[in-house]
Amino acid sequence: MTPFKLDDFLPYQLAELARAVSAGFSRHYRERYGITVAEWRVVAHLSQENAVSVREITRRVAMDKPKVSRAASRLEAAGYVTKVTNETDRRLVELSLTDKGREMVETLRPLADAYDAELREVLGGDDSLFRERVAVLTRYARDRAPGGAEPDVE
Repeated sequence: MTPFKLDDFLPYQLAELARAVSAGFSRHYRERYGITVAEWRVVAHLSQENAVSVREITRRVAMDKPKVSRAASRLEAAGYVTKVTNETDRRLVELSLTDKGREMVETLRPLADAYDAELREVLGGDDSLFRERVAVLTRYARDRAPGGAEPDVE
């Protein structure tokens, strides 16, 4: 029997890369604000729009609905987001950043920009080909995911 070499398996390498790169930035928001990766993803997504449904965040950040809902509840309890039930469709819950949540994003933005620049430098400065290949691989994997779903890898 030929041994399976996990370290040479591309899905494993990509998962480890994502974990390590995410951990490099997560220390900033964990130490300062005590939030998790899932909570940061919700906050980061909300920083781009005024109000977003839990359903949209679930789709966008590739986490299942219960995980997004739990993250949103913890963020609400900490005063970073508000939740409002949609008047027309009571099943939809819209989330928005509070002033406290926006302050968190403003504090973390320069740290995120610096970390992004650091990673680009590690790639040699011009990361366009890398990003293009990652986008191709992401589309390929999403198209083949069971039921077209985006799996939660955390």
